[in-house]
Amino acid sequence: KFTTSWSKAAKLSSVRNASLREPAVLSFLLNLAYGVLLAAVFPVLLYRSLVHGKYRDGWGEKLFGRLPELGNVVSGQDRYWFHAVSVGEVLLLQSILPELRSRSPEAEIVLTTTTTTGHAVARDKFPEFTVAYFPLEFSWAVRRAISRIQPTQIILVELELWPNFLKAAQQSGIPLSLINGRLSEKSFRGYSKIRWLLKPVLQSFHLLAVQNETYAERFLKLGARAESVHVTGSAKFDRINTDRRNEHTQQLGKAFGLRQSESVFIAGSTQDPEEAIALETWLELRDEFPELRLILVPRHKERFEETARLVESYGLPLLRRSAIDVEEVNSLSAGNAAKPVILLDTLGELSACWGLADFAFVGGSMGNRGGQNMIEPCAYGAAVCFGPNTRNFRDVVLALLKRKAAKVVEDKSAFKALMRTWLNDRQSATEQGIAAREFVLSQAGASQQTVDLLLGAEKLPEVAIAA
Repeated sequence: KFTTSWSKAAKLSSVRNASLREPAVLSFLLNLAYGVLLAAVFPVLLYRSLVHGKYRDGWGEKLFGRLPELGNVVSGQDRYWFHAVSVGEVLLLQSILPELRSRSPEAEIVLTTTTTTGHAVARDKFPEFTVAYFPLEFSWAVRRAISRIQPTQIILVELELWPNFLKAAQQSGIPLSLINGRLSEKSFRGYSKIRWLLKPVLQSFHLLAVQNETYAERFLKLGARAESVHVTGSAKFDRINTDRRNEHTQQLGKAFGLRQSESVFIAGSTQDPEEAIALETWLELRDEFPELRLILVPRHKERFEETARLVESYGLPLLRRSAIDVEEVNSLSAGNAAKPVILLDTLGELSACWGLADFAFVGGSMGNRGGQNMIEPCAYGAAVCFGPNTRNFRDVVLALLKRKAAKVVEDKSAFKALMRTWLNDRQSATEQGIAAREFVLSQAGASQQTVDLLLGAEKLPEVAIAA
């Protein structure tokens, strides 16, 4: 098997104790730096906690490593610790964890997140697993967290390189893996400046499963061991729903009072000012295309109220997913009544909601966010567009554009022009949607390859732990 039992890991650790002297000065300096940073941002955290209700949970886990105390692993059993930073990484695991569980049913799975929204989604999507917050990068916190979880393997999703945590895992003899790994050009340039520091960190990984050859080359240039790097493709393409008739999507359509004769425009994973751009575009088009409905889905829950106020400031009726009244929906949707703007103000439902879209704008792309996941609306065959800043999904975007399966809109004027074109030429929008769906279907298979590697790492050479 890929992983060792905890007892084997502990034995390996004891054998190497003499060579695992963590530099006390480095640990002290890292702790000091993190402490100064935490003190600097504490007023902001306190303000957001009091005003927006953020950052209130999990401080025992974050600051002191008080994760659930799971005890020793049963002999011959595995305990996998997956760390997914936020919602996107958690949702990605929906294609990997079931595959792993089906092939290793006796294994225990622990899932940690950094963000509150990620934590909430993890509890909702994986109620059968242990879910906790990831410890902050203080040496005492990470050591206690590892000693309480006692994993036989630690798997990081996409890119998480925390020196104190990785060092503590090394010293405990725990195999480290990175899955669905990605390394943007900007990150690569930054890391290249500290290659001397990053090289031993990357060489501590038993497995670096990355999304494409470009990322693989970047990891190798930064010092990763060639035998640890494997190209698997992106797991974001796996277990993506392509059937608009799925139960969850149908339930949402019914709850929103949508009719077969109506066209649906969704602006999802949006940041400020993308909701306003979408809303103004819809207002300009609705008289000419009265069958067009608008659904807004802000990226972060703390902006739900702000978006609701924005809609109401235009004097428009608003239908919120969190407060749906069936009779009210029927009334708002009846006859010649003004159709409400729909606000999806719940977590974990955007994936299914994309299945309602005829036209989709994927947010986080008009500002500096770097774009959000456009794979899901593409999988449903929606006509998809996004702004010019999509660096987080550069390779996906290039592939979509090459296949004429998506459009880039540079600004609000281009956005309005594209929507008008699609509404006047439904055939072109349909053809683009078909191309997008076919592309997504052609990319499947990364999750199975990833699990193959996670379960087969005994074929990889043993990692020498740097002193």
